Amino acid sequence: MPADLPTLPVHVQPLPYEARLEARPLSQVDLVIIHCTEVPDLAMARGYGEKVLYESTGTGNSGHFYIDRDGTLHQYVAIDRVAHHTRGYNPRSIGIELVNTGRYPHWYASGHQAMDEPYTAAQIDTLVALLRRLAAEHPGLRHIAGHEDLDTTRVEASDDPTQQVRRKRDPGPLFPWAHVLANVPLARIEAPSP
Repeated sequence: MPADLPTLPVHVQPLPYEARLEARPLSQVDLVIIHCTEVPDLAMARGYGEKVLYESTGTGNSGHFYIDRDGTLHQYVAIDRVAHHTRGYNPRSIGIELVNTGRYPHWYASGHQAMDEPYTAAQIDTLVALLRRLAAEHPGLRHIAGHEDLDTTRVEASDDPTQQVRRKRDPGPLFPWAHVLANVPLARIEAPSP
């Protein structure tokens, strides 16, 4: 571990189905995907993560790491397991979720698409520290993207079937890409091949 990386406390709290998630060699991980939870708090995000959505495997949707507004870092899935966070990119990526309301609770309502909660300085500081540590520990990790970069699917608006809205908009317009990219050794990509 490089000496210039400070200690980064992590609350490891595996999801109940973590052992059922597909194992993977860390050599295939080359991408980090940034998300926001789009729910009000960490407890609700954890609840969504614990829901079993795929009966065949007994697993659900989740990221590897979650960063609360106060900068507290939680790990729900080990990075040598494939978490379900971005369709088509899960086997090669690490998912990091920042607690943020996003479009909650009307995710697909045409008049509710603004994402106006700023990320906290504590969240971004923890994110940068985590990204630097992950890049140092995993030399194959070279790329970073937002969920919105990789999933550009449009869906019918929940309040108006004549309109289409983005299925995913996270981390959204208030995410400080310039600051993050200036402080981590990862290059942003948009819509790479899965």
